[in-house]
Amino acid sequence: MITWRPVLLFGLGLSTVWIWPWPWLALLGVAVVVAGVCLLDLLLTADPGAIRLSRAGTTVLRLGETGEVQLVLGNPTGDAYRLDVRDAWTPSAGATPYSHRVELAAEATAVVTTAITPTRRGDRPAVRVTLRAYGPLGFAFRQVRHARADAMTPPWTVRVLPRFESRKHLPEKLAKLRTLDGATTIRGRGQGTEFDALREYVVGDDVRSIDWRATARRNDVVVRTWRPERSRRVVCVLDTGRTSAVRIGDEPRIEHAIEAALLLATVAQHAGDQVDLIAADERVRAQVTRSTGHTLLPRLVDALAPLHPATAETDFELVISEVLRTERKRSLIVLFTALEPGALGEGLLPVLPRLAARHTVLVAALHDPVIGELVGTAPADATAVYRRVAGLRAREDRDRVVRSLTRHGVRVLDAAADVFPSRVTDVYLELKATGKL
Repeated sequence: MITWRPVLLFGLGLSTVWIWPWPWLALLGVAVVVAGVCLLDLLLTADPGAIRLSRAGTTVLRLGETGEVQLVLGNPTGDAYRLDVRDAWTPSAGATPYSHRVELAAEATAVVTTAITPTRRGDRPAVRVTLRAYGPLGFAFRQVRHARADAMTPPWTVRVLPRFESRKHLPEKLAKLRTLDGATTIRGRGQGTEFDALREYVVGDDVRSIDWRATARRNDVVVRTWRPERSRRVVCVLDTGRTSAVRIGDEPRIEHAIEAALLLATVAQHAGDQVDLIAADERVRAQVTRSTGHTLLPRLVDALAPLHPATAETDFELVISEVLRTERKRSLIVLFTALEPGALGEGLLPVLPRLAARHTVLVAALHDPVIGELVGTAPADATAVYRRVAGLRAREDRDRVVRSLTRHGVRVLDAAADVFPSRVTDVYLELKATGKL
């Protein structure tokens, strides 16, 4: 392969051809000279295939952050290299710069650093490494390309975790949780509570809370206090079927569901409850069970990171069967899906009674702002009339689905994207405060 220099040299030779008596013969001579120089330079170029490659650097990033991955070039030969190195990644990895210029001495190593700023969640792999070694005259070069499947290319993947922007609501929700604990402690015994501690009787306390054995031991009236029952179970079920790909605002519906699930899981963990996760469409895509303490959130974000919407319709029979198989105790099932008559009417509603009979079910859906825009369209012309009618029809279909779900004892949340994670967690706290978990 040649660079731009032979072309420049040939152009300079053309400018002198016309002064010779036999220009065509002179032109042939110039071409032969240029070709000879290129061939000589190519023969003197060191083989870039002898360079050994390895990697180091960032393996995990949160969406929106920037990390660095180092590509280490090892030269085991006695030749020196002048290299252009192209470390290519998937476009959504946001790798910069495009290429690196490296001077690699004999039996030495060099390190090139690529900055990674991903624009999507999931696994962002390094695709290939291209090494271009130039000859001493700069007229020719040798190039070798190591694809990802090549044994010479060190595999490297950066896992991009969700942003978890909804964590900005965490202080508020934890404050509500602490208030809930204090309020329930003095409320007395009831469904969804468990024994907390003993304290002295205060005028106004329910006499049914008096612990007579403790009273006899202390020679003072002692009452029992209660707190919200801990070790309850919360199951986040993410619908990753075709409806999760619909864009609400700037992001697909699944991104908002992930934010809400992470906020809910974090608050439930602080409340002492156990959180499980199931993500499924026509098959189970991710599942997290039996995680407690500080291991819960890392496991959740790691499982949610590679999730993307599928093109298939969600098999709710599979989803319900998986929930019933894994959750034997009564739990709060939070189903993140879309209120679409086709998907829920034919898929979820026939199997919902089996789930609602054993668990408390919350269907959490994002409110589509397009429907509101259609309904609010002023009927100035025929097109506007059709748009308004379409919006009213879509809203009526959603209301019909909500009524059908409510008849089965299911609670339905339909909230806008900007408040969706907060509203889902508020419903959980409300259920916990009223002892309905």
